[in-house]
Amino acid sequence: MMEYGLIEGVNKKISRLVQGCIMLHSNKLEESFALLDTAYAAGITAYDSAHLYAGGEVDRVLGLWMEERGNREEIVLIGKGAHLNQDRNRVTPYDIASDMADSLVRLRSDYIDIYLLHRDDPTKPVGPIVDALNEHHAAGRIRIFGGSNWSPERLEEANEYADKNGLVPFAVSSPNFSLAEQMEEPWTDCLSISGASQEAARRWYVSKSMPLFTWSSVARGFFSGKITSSNAEEVRDQFDGSMPKSYYYPGNFKRLDRAWELAEDKGLTVPQIALSYVLSFPLDIYALVGSANSEEIASNLQALQSRLTEEEMAWLDLRSETR
Repeated sequence: MMEYGLIEGVNKKISRLVQGCIMLHSNKLEESFALLDTAYAAGITAYDSAHLYAGGEVDRVLGLWMEERGNREEIVLIGKGAHLNQDRNRVTPYDIASDMADSLVRLRSDYIDIYLLHRDDPTKPVGPIVDALNEHHAAGRIRIFGGSNWSPERLEEANEYADKNGLVPFAVSSPNFSLAEQMEEPWTDCLSISGASQEAARRWYVSKSMPLFTWSSVARGFFSGKITSSNAEEVRDQFDGSMPKSYYYPGNFKRLDRAWELAEDKGLTVPQIALSYVLSFPLDIYALVGSANSEEIASNLQALQSRLTEEEMAWLDLRSETR
């Protein structure tokens, strides 16, 4: 059974599993609609998209699907914009407005429930960014907003500015979070809150009670169930090169070994253990998962219902030698 949370300003129930939609495309519309129908039937109400994804195709497919199914008011849309391109950073009021306008047309909607800045540009002052997002919020184009790959320090700075100026603050954040510790960025400016080095970041989120829409629960395939510590080099080429760069480190292979062991003991799979670790963590987490078919949706639902104990989590994360 699906679990849901509530976030002030959204006024809809938000599924703890968020369907990642990057695989959708209008050249496979029937297949894309079937996946969305299956996710919706499983109780998933939250769907993640971005202006960048497939040149706008993901937004377009979601818009068509919601229009045909007549379910827009039950759907929690997570949109993202202002991603950098090969020429420049784009976290500017102009780019935010441009990307949002594109996405609203593609989504066939006059609002986006949760709008995230896809990246940050720490060289830019936060004031104009907060001002711009508040203008869109006041106009009703977005219900709440936040940052993807924004550091706690920048979120703090933005919300201090909002507080001093009587403005709406950033309400949510979307960092990477998984059992594996991200040792190198898979792409430019991808921020993670995984591992011992990010304990202060996790404490900050607890202190602020800020909801998190975490991405890459299986560490870009490291916990896919296809990798073991003994075959890692043999299967390396089956994955995007950024994954080994980020996760092929001794500590992570020890975590992987323990995930295999715990999965066998619990009658679960390695991906389920990895997702359960994220969902069991004592933070207000909504996990973005790119389920590609009905089997993966069912598997992720089982992971949601198979919470880990504190002792199991500490053992998986190498903070304890017993479970």
